[in-house]
Amino acid sequence: MKRYFRRFAILMALTAGLAQTPALAAQTDPIPAWLQKHVGTGEGQIAPVVLERARALYQQKVREGVVSNACYLAKDVTRPSAALNGAPNDRFYVICEAMKSFRAVYSGYGNGRDLAAADFSNGRQCARNFSNAEGSKLTMGGAYITAEHRTSFKGYYTEGGEKKPFLRTFLLFDGEGETENAREREIGGHVAMFLKWQCRYKDEDSPHADAEGYVPYGRLVNYTGGRSNGCTTWSIPETQNILDLTQGNPTTLYIYPESRDIDAVVDAVAKGQSLKDAGLYWNARCLKDIGAPKFWPKSQLQPVINKWRDSLPEYPPLVLPICD
Repeated sequence: MKRYFRRFAILMALTAGLAQTPALAAQTDPIPAWLQKHVGTGEGQIAPVVLERARALYQQKVREGVVSNACYLAKDVTRPSAALNGAPNDRFYVICEAMKSFRAVYSGYGNGRDLAAADFSNGRQCARNFSNAEGSKLTMGGAYITAEHRTSFKGYYTEGGEKKPFLRTFLLFDGEGETENAREREIGGHVAMFLKWQCRYKDEDSPHADAEGYVPYGRLVNYTGGRSNGCTTWSIPETQNILDLTQGNPTTLYIYPESRDIDAVVDAVAKGQSLKDAGLYWNARCLKDIGAPKFWPKSQLQPVINKWRDSLPEYPPLVLPICD
């Protein structure tokens, strides 16, 4: 593992130098032959439309001087969570054309909500519902730029008989168009782990202690292969790689599908058209599973979420019990 990260560090150093070359900013050439072999709808490949849009967004932002990173990111949320062999399915892509590097890694998608007024929840295997409404816990396809990193303390857990702090770094995304409320929605990327609180104990020497000297304690949960609250999640090693790649060096992220894609697929399914004949794309396994996707516009879904929130009773602030 250490050898892997050393190689990655060398790669990042090369990236920093290549990112400043004028040739990269002027890149408008067709998809190179080495990258073409990674294009397709099979496992570990990137669908043509996803790559084309991701490249177009990246090259545009390079020309505009918005980014100078030698790598760009893409995500295909139409793919299932598990590959045919049962392992977490790769649907997030890190592409560094100057170094002829292509990596497909796992990433989660938004699980949504099941409310009395509207069920916009997603199953564990395939995403059916999408939205940019705040509080929807759904994924929104479109254009993003990676922004700053924020690291926060979540609590302590036990590993190897020792209590350790769980510090999770969050990579913020800035969106545009339908994704422009990414910060309002607190959309970004982080490791697929959370700390399930159980109790609190006194540790006045901890830099994370509250005013009374207590710190939360819990069980660390790894949900790689599961869903998220709308954010992009990665496995432990890939999270560090992506954080290293974007630290102080923003790049583009394109997430598929956008609302226009969803509406077009819904229309084709309703007419009984094959997506191939209609010039459209959706992962075949997931389309069979969900029947048809659904996009919930913010204007439609936000009032439903706000009304549900207003109906919730007021609860006293959570106070964890003292640990035994």
